[in-house]
Amino acid sequence: MTKSSHILICHGTACVSSESREVYKALEKAIDEAGLADQVRILHTGCFGFCARGPIILIHPGGVMYCEVSVGDVKEIVEEHIKKGNIVERLLYRDPETKEKKTGFDAINFFRNQTRVVLRNCGQINPDDIHEYIAKDGYKALGKALKEMTPNQVVAEIKKSGLRGRGGGGFPTGLKWELTAKSSGDTKYVICNADEGDPGAFMDRSILEGDPHSVLEAMAIAGYAIGARQGFVYVRAEYAIAVERVSHAIEQARELGLLGKNLFETDFAFDIEVRLGAGAFVCGEETALITSIEGNRGEPRPRPPFPAQKGLWGNPTLINNVETLANIPAIILNGAEWFTQFGTERSRGTKVFALAGKINNTGLIEVPMGATLRHVIYDIGGGIPDGKNLKAVQTGGPSGGCIPAHLLDTPIEYDTLLELGSMMGSGGMIVLDESDCMVDIAKFYLEFTRDESCGKCTPCRIGTKRLLEILERITEGRGKEDDIPLLQELAEGIKETSLCGLGQSAPNPVLSTLRYFKDEYMAHVRDKVCPAGVCKKLSRIRIIPEECKKCGLCARECPVGAIKGKPRETHEIDPEKCTKCEACLKKCPFGAIRK
Repeated sequence: MTKSSHILICHGTACVSSESREVYKALEKAIDEAGLADQVRILHTGCFGFCARGPIILIHPGGVMYCEVSVGDVKEIVEEHIKKGNIVERLLYRDPETKEKKTGFDAINFFRNQTRVVLRNCGQINPDDIHEYIAKDGYKALGKALKEMTPNQVVAEIKKSGLRGRGGGGFPTGLKWELTAKSSGDTKYVICNADEGDPGAFMDRSILEGDPHSVLEAMAIAGYAIGARQGFVYVRAEYAIAVERVSHAIEQARELGLLGKNLFETDFAFDIEVRLGAGAFVCGEETALITSIEGNRGEPRPRPPFPAQKGLWGNPTLINNVETLANIPAIILNGAEWFTQFGTERSRGTKVFALAGKINNTGLIEVPMGATLRHVIYDIGGGIPDGKNLKAVQTGGPSGGCIPAHLLDTPIEYDTLLELGSMMGSGGMIVLDESDCMVDIAKFYLEFTRDESCGKCTPCRIGTKRLLEILERITEGRGKEDDIPLLQELAEGIKETSLCGLGQSAPNPVLSTLRYFKDEYMAHVRDKVCPAGVCKKLSRIRIIPEECKKCGLCARECPVGAIKGKPRETHEIDPEKCTKCEACLKKCPFGAIRK
């Protein structure tokens, strides 16, 4: 045992919700009671990325990672691993295919198949300690920019890197900086857009929780480049841990003179404030976000003028999302040529994704642009659970689309995904298997965008509602064949005429599923059948006679008396009475009831 022994425990939102704070306290107590407090240091970190396996702890030296650790496991970890050097094998990660136990990052496919630039510090440092960030070359890039580069040179370096906005649209970051820098005005602003609202997306939140100083440093560099002295982090209020950590990071940076006046003994001054959003999805759109910071209801504005020309309180404003900014210090410190080694000609660098849905390894991942969907789903995600087949991948959240399984070898690039009818979006990636209904998936996203529409423009306010009504008719068995071309026409009209990105992209889930899964729509409309058995009014629950054990358990479970049959005889379900509650299906121990 040496004084260099460290226990790192994840304190990202997912692990905190699984009681990682309680595990941390239990570890402190157990280490103290074992008389090892002067030999073992316990640190909390941001998200490791392996969210489904939390709480996660990593022990050095050795780099042994334990998954799904509970308070009840702490005593064994201290007694066996810390005191005796024995690995607690039952807490190791087990490969879902080979069932082999893995001890550390380098042995686990989920980690070793990633390339971490944005997530370089997440899970590696204590986000509440600025000195740990500085020890990882933190704020060196800001010093380099202020001491060795002119504002124009900083902008030129970002342009040369080929970095594109990671918030969804993929606009060239350097060009946005250049346009804002050239705009006339004595007062300019830098805004970090942390209003992450896509269902299943948690990239920006995890970066702010695990490495907040990288974002603050980037904002200061951006301020120097465009001539701004004030920045705002706009983050949704329900991201409580992210708000707490970024606020604390701002205080620490001010104390060390890394925010405020005369940064690095120069004439440059820059400070940052946090602004809380109320959780409106539309406020992820630049002009709606600006309107919200100004104290008004978050609604988009017509463009032009663009924020680079006339933004916050009428002044030139630069807006980048969290992930875009997290790339900046690494680019300035290592150079644009270093950054261009990652990715493709049209899409440079790496991309962070929130991998979720029907997949073995859910969590936060980072891969080079150009990696294929197959690489992400199988080499990193570990494939589809329960032996089921992949059906589609939904990228880009409510603004994106569904990519079918036969296009799995598609490289992940901005333009390629757009060509397929989807988009990169902020980085949500939902994996769908054969048990998912694509019409129901489209309906799910339309419900979301309908609810989140600010209502300012008619195409989005009314159009999304009408789209949803058609989808509801189809999934309830009331659809007509004429509904299919009507869906197409209405979706294209909304896409072309809506005021902002929310409305313009809202039809994408409908258009992409119509493009690749039209046969499912026709089955719903023409045959009145949901092939996946998801849409209850189009599905039928039946008892397989040759598999029925005649136990009568299903009949006793049915709340409406729809199951008939005498004792020790095969039972039947009356489709007229059946409410499709699935109580019998879940209760049958023999698998004799199917949809």
